Amino acid sequence: MKLGAALTAACLLMTLARAEERAGRVVVHTEERTGPLDMGRMALGQGGLSEQPMWDARAAEIRALRPKLVRLFIQEYFDLAPARGKYNFATLDQSVDLILKTGAKPLMNIDFKPRTLYPKIDMDIVEPNDWGEWERLITALVRHYRNRGAGIRYWEIANEPDIGEDGGCPYRFRPENYVTYYKHTAEAILRADPEARVGGPALANWKSPILPALLAFCAKGAAPLHFVSWHGYTNKPEWFRESTESVKKMIAAYPQLHPETMLNEWNLALMAPDDNNVVFQPAFVLETVWNMLEAGLDYSCYYHIRDYHVEPATFTKFMSPHGVAFMAGWWNRRPQYDGLFDFQDEVRPAYFAFKLLSRVTGERIRVEADGLRAMAAYDKQYEMENVLVWNFSPTPVRAAIDFQGLSGKVKVERVKLDARDPRNDETARLKFQPATTLTPTDSRREVVIEPYGVELWFYEKR
Repeated sequence: MKLGAALTAACLLMTLARAEERAGRVVVHTEERTGPLDMGRMALGQGGLSEQPMWDARAAEIRALRPKLVRLFIQEYFDLAPARGKYNFATLDQSVDLILKTGAKPLMNIDFKPRTLYPKIDMDIVEPNDWGEWERLITALVRHYRNRGAGIRYWEIANEPDIGEDGGCPYRFRPENYVTYYKHTAEAILRADPEARVGGPALANWKSPILPALLAFCAKGAAPLHFVSWHGYTNKPEWFRESTESVKKMIAAYPQLHPETMLNEWNLALMAPDDNNVVFQPAFVLETVWNMLEAGLDYSCYYHIRDYHVEPATFTKFMSPHGVAFMAGWWNRRPQYDGLFDFQDEVRPAYFAFKLLSRVTGERIRVEADGLRAMAAYDKQYEMENVLVWNFSPTPVRAAIDFQGLSGKVKVERVKLDARDPRNDETARLKFQPATTLTPTDSRREVVIEPYGVELWFYEKR
């Protein structure tokens, strides 16, 4: 009797679990290519916290993600201009060289205020006391890296100029003084490297009036504008698509401008940490990147590579007491979920989401998906077809995965991202599931993708 009751209860639980499942399907049209898929453009950023190369022990792991860009803050702690007319780039060289070791190129973000040009600490003083000396400094900086053969292409003018020290930087601009600063700085950059690409304004809020002012200013021919950039922190991936489409609509009002679009700081909602982040965040990364690609975004930079404590004395040299307190309080007293690596340099599950994304690059393959998301690509270098599937929802999905157009028998392997395993090594996080053999007449398999689950299906194609 007890055994019968137990079996009945087990059957009831199974029935309830199935009732909670949603149905889904993914159809992979293996022979239909839709154009290039360059996942390296969905890249990374680090900086604003220290003059030290903060992730130097992780160069190999970042290289494995194949990023095209790594955004780097050029902050005052690099001490680029210790005296008027005297330049020091040796400390900054270390962080630039670290990025170059990964195969990526630095996206250089200019947000420093030398004391020789800004003797008073005040974030609302944004114009140097000598524009000529400022331009000579910027020209020397750009020329230094051009002469070193660094291959740096992108130079971004200011970081979160709409919020100042609350964005970790010593500037707070108004639209009218930002465009003046932008013009002087852009001209100085291009004087040293006519092939450079300049842009901004790297807004904390893309709706800031600084962006339309910059677009109107550059549309008149007052300064070049090669890219437009802004930031976003939210748990809603669709926001990134909506903001991209809105910014592109603003740009379209000026047909004489053709800037690239960069969402070069993004992550979860920073003010709402959640113990479930460890499971939520990997799927959030994939869902966000998918929305960015669908919106036609050119580049993104996930912020950031590694969480890092700040030294208050470092920021005292160029920030107000309030600004220092904010920076130190934020990074040294609050829980952080930004980094692919935590404060102790331990890898987080989100890193492996980027690892799987890096495999979906090459020639994009047409995919139909209902009830979940999927992207697929043929990687010519590895001679592999890769299909990334994820469930950005709190409900499991029973999905039929169908590989249509197969020309023969193939062995399909399957990897599941396990965000809950306490071990951090790759074999624990990316767990191989039993392989399956598909044929043109037997090309469909059914699986359950757990809430916020992520899987990669792949096979060799010769």
